[in-house]
Amino acid sequence: MTQLRQAKYRQDYQAPDYTISEIDLDFILDPAKTVVTAISQVKRLNPASSTLELHGEDLKLVSIEVDGQPWTDYKEQDGKLILASLPEAFTLRIVNEISPEKNTALEGLYVSGDALCTQCEAEGFRHITYYQDRPDVLARYTTTITADKQRYPYLLSNGNRIAEGTLDDGRHWVKWQDPFPKPSYLFALVAGDFDVLRDTFVTRTGREVALELFVDKGNLDRAPWAMQSLKKCHEMG
Repeated sequence: MTQLRQAKYRQDYQAPDYTISEIDLDFILDPAKTVVTAISQVKRLNPASSTLELHGEDLKLVSIEVDGQPWTDYKEQDGKLILASLPEAFTLRIVNEISPEKNTALEGLYVSGDALCTQCEAEGFRHITYYQDRPDVLARYTTTITADKQRYPYLLSNGNRIAEGTLDDGRHWVKWQDPFPKPSYLFALVAGDFDVLRDTFVTRTGREVALELFVDKGNLDRAPWAMQSLKKCHEMG
């Protein structure tokens, strides 16, 4: 059940006891049941604490591992997954399931027309997986997306496309890597069939960069202005 939003005040701010520096996300996409595996590198900030609080809403928990071992010292309470007795630094692996077609909150991962897409600002990432869904936790994201190739020919996420492949069962996969740490509300994923406008740009250092704009089918004529704006931004930057 989606939790009611509560006002947050500056005077009540407390730094997190742990932080996450890297997160590797794996999505097996399906409108009815999407399986999300999140592997996070976690480090303690508060020496007096061994408890990690993660946000999570409308998720079905499958498994939890700490440093490759099943973890049973946890509880789900009031929209949080609370893990106790944790070490100073560790690798956390959480597997959960979500149903994009049943997600009517328009937060997290949901169905939009024939596509799957995300809305994570301001607290939508907690509808995708258990995580420190707060703006002061900055991590580098690597995202692997697997889906039916005919239904979802384009699989998009943050950063640079670093690998892709095709499976024997009609599915394909794409891996994205974002080199810049960011909060969870900036995470994005889109899967669907789109028109694409492609171009290139040469940076001030002489490096050629590929540019791609994805638009809804039939709207390709609207994309050139956006492409020119993108290239202007690179020139100014």
